[in-house]
Amino acid sequence: MRDESTIIEGRNAVLEAIRSGQTVERVFILQNSYDGPIHTILREARKKKIRTDMVSKQRLDEMSTTGKHQGVIAYIAAYHYSEVSDILDAAREKGEDPFVFVLDDIEDPHNLGAIIRTANQVGAHGVIIAKNRAVGLTASAVKASAGAINYVPVAQVTNISRTIKELKEQGLWFACADMGGTTMYDLDMTGPFGLVIGNEGKGVSDLVKKNCDMVATIPMKGDIDSLNASVACGVLAYEVFRQRRVKAGK
Repeated sequence: MRDESTIIEGRNAVLEAIRSGQTVERVFILQNSYDGPIHTILREARKKKIRTDMVSKQRLDEMSTTGKHQGVIAYIAAYHYSEVSDILDAAREKGEDPFVFVLDDIEDPHNLGAIIRTANQVGAHGVIIAKNRAVGLTASAVKASAGAINYVPVAQVTNISRTIKELKEQGLWFACADMGGTTMYDLDMTGPFGLVIGNEGKGVSDLVKKNCDMVATIPMKGDIDSLNASVACGVLAYEVFRQRRVKAGK
């Protein structure tokens, strides 16, 4: 699904967006197009570590809202990102153990928005998402958050596994949501904690799972063996919320 309000079209417009410091999520370029202006866009995008995809004219035409894309379209974030340090600072300012959501390649903007909304309701201090192969803060994601984006810092990182390692060095423990793990009721999910939610189809990647301290499984009785990513996040997050309240004597 296209997020029209986050699209910029045309060579000059896209180049200026990159150079101006706007949060460019992704750049789509007509395949086999390598003239001077395209080289400049590719060079500037690499400097900013912006993902670029070479696609067909048909794909660009389908994405375009003006019909004048000139072989280049960019997606711009509908909201500004925070840093991971901002999330930790938010916990510190409240005198609380950090509680973060880490999303491993979530692709659906509605899932992202719903997860941000849940983060606000359970008192999580922020959400960490992947920069590549995942949805960013598009207009649809922001809308689905129902205003929670104004209260929940969202940080975008290039490597989820490395970020988890760095946060573990700062005292956080991590549980990823997956089948075949320990039932969530039997895990201690108090203290500085990170909840890792995987891709809608593939789940948590093997590399990310290896870097987690535990695998949290939601007990289920139905005929299918999985939940929507945002629903699974909500179920697990509220168990973390419950455990933290019990530990605090509330």
